[in-house]
Amino acid sequence: VIRNPLTKEPYLPGSSLKGKMRSSLEYKYGKQSQDRENQYSLPCGCGTEGCPVCTIFGPHSQNKNRLGPSRLIVRDAFLTDAARQNLYKLREDGLPMVEVKTENIIDRRSSVAAQRGLRTQERVPPDDHIKTQFQLHLTLRVFRGDDREKLVQWVKEALSRMQKDYLGGSGTRGYGWVKIENLTVDGKPESLPDA
Repeated sequence: VIRNPLTKEPYLPGSSLKGKMRSSLEYKYGKQSQDRENQYSLPCGCGTEGCPVCTIFGPHSQNKNRLGPSRLIVRDAFLTDAARQNLYKLREDGLPMVEVKTENIIDRRSSVAAQRGLRTQERVPPDDHIKTQFQLHLTLRVFRGDDREKLVQWVKEALSRMQKDYLGGSGTRGYGWVKIENLTVDGKPESLPDA
């Protein structure tokens, strides 16, 4: 959990959201490359016109930047008023705003807990009736020569793919599920594609 240092409330950093959106488009369009020496994938830096990743997020390699500035601004996502009230109600009832979850690594061969395998993590309560919601604000900058509809479609694809993945760590164990609700573009309701 990332917390606001003043209120101690959980929030979603814009950098985390933007990074997940970027990597989801890289996978969709086959835009990741491998670092041969270290064996991990690198962000797209092709800088070619028509590349959804480099157009929306900017090319990773600054020396290939012929596309101009990044088109997408992703703000930090803070709790909605209703979610804030729900979490503060937990606090009034003597419960923490976030769940402190302890896990252990189990050796598959021996079925015994691993030494020093104990770890504790915080997460936002995953209960459906609490509905921890965050307000997400994205700004898409459209410059002369840009195809606005194509830019909007790429951003919607990235959001749709983020819902099918997870945000943050430990997603394969159920953490970081994200659902986009009440999406609007220029104040008008929109739906996400099945990307």
